[in-house]
Amino acid sequence: MRSSDRAIASGTACGRPLRLAAVVFAVMFTTVPAHAQDLGVIGPVYPIAEPNLLEAILGKLRAAGEDGTLARLQRESLERVRRGVEDPAPVAGLSRTRQPRHFHHDPSIVVQEAIRDADGRVIVLPGTVVNPLDTVTLSQALLFIDARDREQVARARKLIDERQGKVKVILTGGSYLDLMRRWQRPVFYDQQGNLTTKLGIRQVPALVTQDGRRLRIDELL
Repeated sequence: MRSSDRAIASGTACGRPLRLAAVVFAVMFTTVPAHAQDLGVIGPVYPIAEPNLLEAILGKLRAAGEDGTLARLQRESLERVRRGVEDPAPVAGLSRTRQPRHFHHDPSIVVQEAIRDADGRVIVLPGTVVNPLDTVTLSQALLFIDARDREQVARARKLIDERQGKVKVILTGGSYLDLMRRWQRPVFYDQQGNLTTKLGIRQVPALVTQDGRRLRIDELL
């Protein structure tokens, strides 16, 4: 046999054990999980003790229903709603008129976005100044009073009669439902002082009437 043939044979013979060892080595590592052993419990094991949140809530509701707490809370809630409807919180920042005054308010607004008709045509351009009194009139005077003050209520009743009922009474305090029952006519409330703030009213009673293209406000004694 030539030396080159002996070298090839030698290399082949040496390569087989190497390849065999590699295969055995790979099989050993890939089969380790299949031969894993149970090592037992390392530490103490405790059951999950956290209660179910929904069950906890339902349990509290059941308990509240059984001892009367739920019924009491419902009564208190209904009473708060009733008081809020019949006797709303008075408008802050207003006082009884001590120094009569009168001033004017311009109700004009500046249009911020184009106003379009039903067909999409622009009828009012942005930046246009619009005065509502150009198209509508104030058919009734607006009278702002605090119904907690008997004198203001009496003054309001007198003005209603003098103007033949053409007065819309708007409360800044007191129960509008009580006046509606007594007067048998609509009475309104200045929710959160929106109107008095916009008109610049600081004292009541205050009478608002139309004066051309402006509103005249008289804070009355």
